[in-house]
Amino acid sequence: MATTKTLRLAAMCAIAVALSGCSTSEPLVLDTDTAQSGRSQPFKSVPVTERADAPEFSGSTVDDDPVHLSDYRGKVVVVNAWATWCGPCRAESPALERTYRKFKDQGVQVLGISTDVERQNARAFQREFALSYPSLHDPDGRQLLKLPRGMVNPRLLPFTLLVDREGRIAGAVQSPLTEKELQAILTPILKETSGKTHE
Repeated sequence: MATTKTLRLAAMCAIAVALSGCSTSEPLVLDTDTAQSGRSQPFKSVPVTERADAPEFSGSTVDDDPVHLSDYRGKVVVVNAWATWCGPCRAESPALERTYRKFKDQGVQVLGISTDVERQNARAFQREFALSYPSLHDPDGRQLLKLPRGMVNPRLLPFTLLVDREGRIAGAVQSPLTEKELQAILTPILKETSGKTHE
C-alpha cells in the first residue's frame, strides 16, 4: 500500500513539474494554479509610468563572449531564463528563435540566461535548436538574484522578462511561451514611442 501511495505521489509531482516549469537545484516551487489548470500564467504587464529599470545583466555568454543588457538599449529585449535539462525550456526555444528572426529588424533582441553549470551543454543546446541570439552564462544564478522581488520566481524555469527601449521592465511571464503568445506581448511594446533619443 505504501508503495502505491509513493508511486502515485511521484507521478503527481512529475505532472505538476511538466505543466508548470522546471525547478532549479533549490527546493521545488510550484505554481498551484498553473499545475492544476494546465494553463500558462498570464503576462504581468507593467504600465509605462510604473516601470523600474531592469537589472544590469552582464557577464560572458555560453560562447565566452562579453554581453551586457545595456548593450541593447533602444531595443525591446526579450530576456529568457532557461536550462538544458528543462523540458518546457526546450519546447519554447524554437518559438523564441522564430520570433527573434521575425522581429529583429523591428528592434527586438532576445537575450537568454543559461543556468547550466557546463558551458558545453549550453552550447550543444544552442546548436541543437539553431539559436542565433546570445545567452548569458549564469551557473550560480547570480544574475537572477538581481530581479525585483515578486516579479518572477527565479527558481522556476523558464521565465521571460520584457525590457522596453528605455531599459525598463515592461512585464514578465512565469511559464513557457508560444510564438503567438510572445508576438502578442511584443506588439504593443514595439508600438510605444519614446521622447528620448538613442545613439
